This record gives sequence, structure tokens and C-alpha cells, in this order.
Amino acid sequence: MRKERVHIYGPVPSRRLGLSLGVDLVPPKTCDYDCIYCQLCRTSKWTAHIGPYIRWEDIVDELKVKLEAEPRPDYITMAGSGEPTLNSELEKVISGIKELCDIPVAVLTNGSLLGVLQVLRSCLLADLVLPSLDAGDENMFRKVNRPCPAVSFADVIEGLVGFRERYEGMVWLEVMLLQDINSGDRDIERIGELVERIDPDEVHLNTVRRPPADPAASPVAGERMEQIASMLGPRAVVIRESTTGSTVAMPVDEDELLALIERRPCTRRQISQVFDINEIEALKILSGLVEEHLIVSEQIAGEVFYKALPGQ
Repeated sequence: MRKERVHIYGPVPSRRLGLSLGVDLVPPKTCDYDCIYCQLCRTSKWTAHIGPYIRWEDIVDELKVKLEAEPRPDYITMAGSGEPTLNSELEKVISGIKELCDIPVAVLTNGSLLGVLQVLRSCLLADLVLPSLDAGDENMFRKVNRPCPAVSFADVIEGLVGFRERYEGMVWLEVMLLQDINSGDRDIERIGELVERIDPDEVHLNTVRRPPADPAASPVAGERMEQIASMLGPRAVVIRESTTGSTVAMPVDEDELLALIERRPCTRRQISQVFDINEIEALKILSGLVEEHLIVSEQIAGEVFYKALPGQ
């Protein structure tokens, strides 16, 4: 039997953030996008409405307990199973974290709402903001990100540009590249023009590594990823899956494991790293959860990923 859904998960090894302690600010799959590459399946609550989805006090209280345990995370990251900037209490959450500890705060966002004053003001409090840009024009934006009708590409770009002009912290812009969709030379030229306008500190190039919401979303080959990085200039880097054997030494608590998998599909190797157990033990636990119909397995690129049941 599952306990009440938790809002804090991890820490998990992150390719970009070291040990990242995740904060989930909205109910599962509440988002103004329905990206074809999303690792959490289709968006079930497709909305651009900003509201108090989860009380900031509940998040901070849960975080207090979580921070009493080892290990200490490198970042506390606003992310989770939807778009965190949809929570109208984001500013209170970040302020509460700042009062609680000195761990830097990152906001992992699709960037769609940075032009909204309330969201802009909240994100200005963060130490690092990681928005997305997967398209160079409105048509590709609609094809890849499938935003709510109220969200326009022009507004997203103006929001990103305006935020960068006011923000004093680091901006790492993520570009998700998909084979035969947004990775052609002309697509990259258009994205490159917008990168120059937005002026992020770094551009992180990513591709599909976990089962996507739409099977049409397929990974770009490594050689092409490097070519694209060269096209976008010295601030662009290709983000690779971590292959280190480092562990986070967390106890294997079923609710902790499920909280992680609900937000981030994992292989048995990744679970073994996070919980500091061998892969055979990880497989045994994961197989048990599959038998209990709490998670499902899915294969992509020759690897088996474990993910939440569709609709959760």
C-alpha cells in the first residue's frame, strides 16, 4: 500500500546538477505542453492556469525532514512530474528553501511562462534556471512541444529574452533534438538565431534516452549531435548519460523508489546506483513492483526502463 504522495524525491545523480534533490510542485502531468519526447507519457492535465496546486508550507515541511538525512544534495531542483512554474506559490517555496538552507536552487522549466510577471519574479530568486527551446519557429513548436492554444511561440521567446536581461544567475538553455524532426541544418540555424537573442550562459544539447510519450520521437546519433554543437558555437555542449559508478547511498524504501520512478523512468543500473545496491538486488525489487502492478517496464535502444503506470 502506498503512503501519501510525496513532493520531494531523490537525491538522484544528474548529468548536469550532480546530486539533485527534486521538488514536485504540481500534480502528475500538469503542464501547458504535451511534448512528444516527454519521459512521463502524455500530459493528462493540459493547462496554462497558474494556481496553488500544492501548498508551499507542505513542500517546505517535507523538505525539512528530507534534509536531515544524508547525503547532502548539490542542488534542490524545482522539477518533478509537470511544469513547476504553474504553481503560484513557487516564489514562497524558493524563499522558504533559502531560509532553510544554503543549498543552491535550480528551476527546471519549459520556459513558457517566464514572460508572466509572477513567474519571472519567482525565478529571479533561483541560483540556476534551465529553460527549454526545442524549436526555431511556431510550426515546429506546435509539432514538438504541443502547447496549450493560449501559449504562443513569440511570447515564449520574448519571455526568455526578457528574463535573461533581468536575471543575474546562470541560464542553461536545453535543446531536445529529435531525429528527422528538429535536427536538420535549417532547424538548427533557426534555433541558433534565437539562442543569440536569448544569450544563455550555456546551451545543453540532449536527445531521447528514455521511453518517449510518442514513438515518433527518436534519438539523434552521437556524431550528428556533435555536428550540431559545432553549428551552435562554443557555448553548446552535448549532454551524455552518466556512466559513473558513483552511488548516493540511500536506503531502499519502496515509497522513495516509486517517488523517483514516477518522475524519472530508470534502468536497473540507475536504481542500483541511487540506492547503493547491486543490480541483481535492484532487479529483484523492480520485478516485485511490476508484479504488484505499481510500475511497468518498457524497452528503448536496447535498455529496459521502469516507469509509472500510464495515467498515474
